[in-house]
Formats: sequence, C-alpha cells, structure tokens
Amino acid sequence: MFSFKQFTIQQDRTAMKVCTDACILGAYADVGNGDYTETTNRIERILDIGTGTGLLALMAAQRNPTALVDAVEVDAAAFGQATENVAASQFAERVRVVHERIQIFQTPVCYDRILTNPPFFTNHLRSPDVAVNRALHTDEMPFSELVESVVRLMKPNGQWWVLLPPYEAEKLSELARKVGLHSFKRLLIRPHAKKAIFRVVIGFSFEKNAMPDEVLAIHELSEGNKPALIRSGNAYTSEFRALLHDFYLIF
Repeated sequence: MFSFKQFTIQQDRTAMKVCTDACILGAYADVGNGDYTETTNRIERILDIGTGTGLLALMAAQRNPTALVDAVEVDAAAFGQATENVAASQFAERVRVVHERIQIFQTPVCYDRILTNPPFFTNHLRSPDVAVNRALHTDEMPFSELVESVVRLMKPNGQWWVLLPPYEAEKLSELARKVGLHSFKRLLIRPHAKKAIFRVVIGFSFEKNAMPDEVLAIHELSEGNKPALIRSGNAYTSEFRALLHDFYLIF
C-alpha cells in the first residue's frame, strides 16, 4: 500500500508498483487547468494508457478538479486493482477504468491530455511472471502501435506526456515525428546532481513549439558528495519537494 495525501494505492496484485519516476510524471505533466464553467460547457478529458494501479489517473483527477479521466488497462489483475483504488478515492465519479487493449479501445470523444508510463524493455531477460513481462516489455504494446493509438485518440490541440529512459525516449520521439507529433517539452530526471539522466518526461503535440529542457535532481547530496540518507523530506531537493508537495505525506 502507498498512501498519498488525497488517495491510497493498493498494489499487491499489480506487477508495476508505485515508483518515484511515475509520481514525477503525474505531478509534472500538463493535465489542463480545470477551467470548466457553465458558460463554456466544456469539460477537459484525460486518458491514462496502461494505468496499472490507477496512480496517474488519480493524480490527474486531483490536479484537474473538473476533468473526466479514462484509465485503460489490459491486464486483468491490474484492472481489478485500479478499479478498487479509484472506487475508494474521492475522485471515483470522474475516473473510469476500462479493461481493454489501447490498440482497439474506442471512444466517442478525443482527449485533451494523454498520459503514458509505457513498458520499454525489448531484448531483456524475461520474468516467469506473465504480468511482469506485460508491464515491462513492449511485446503487447510496441511503440509504433502506441503512437498510432495516440494519434487516433488525441485532439488536434492536445498533449501527450510520456515517461521513458533516455534511449527509448529518443526512439519514441523518432517514431512520433514521422506521424506529425513533436516533442515540445522535456524534463530530464537524475537521481542526484552527480548521476546521469535515467528517465525523461516528454510532452508531445501536433504543434512545433519547442521549449528548453528542464532538469530535476531527486536527492540532495550530503557532505562528501554522497546521496543524503532518506530519513525525512530533507533528503530530497527543494525542486522535487515542491513538485510532489501536494501528493507525498512527508512533504
């Protein structure tokens, strides 16, 4: 179990557990501003592809107080747990969990924002656990099919936010460019100031309006340039604490 300030994630039946980099994606990605009014009669719609525990869907619902969120998950056990996590939350009326492959998922509307924490291993050793393989390896959702699904489901002025390791992020960006999706913003994540980038959050859109990269270090360095012991919130950088302030109980 992982408790956040406004919801709790049960994760005993899912292959992919709550992790720091996924929380960064959920807190950093643009999920709209929730400016729905009766005059505009417009509600923003968000899609979480491969929701797993439902983490990103619930983070999006917390950050955007009027958006409707669809969370799609192919794995039966993860779907069941995400459904329970959503039902137990205060956001249950605005989050719908769907048991479906994104490649054939149909919806009468397109989405303002799409979030994805996709599987990215291609040639790595397999686990005997089928659910773990599905969560970690690209076999059931190749990047090409993921990109095609986003193009089909996203509004012309929408945004797609993805979390990947650097090499895979470049490969996905190449595929995206071929279908008119352009990387307009990137957050480069490193464990601390002396470590290399290990994850990248990328924002894609159909428009070419690139912004400068941002860099986020998760942990502070103590004396001697060693990572600080994680005994309190002070072990994290001020930037990380500010980003996750609305979610982590220790902040």
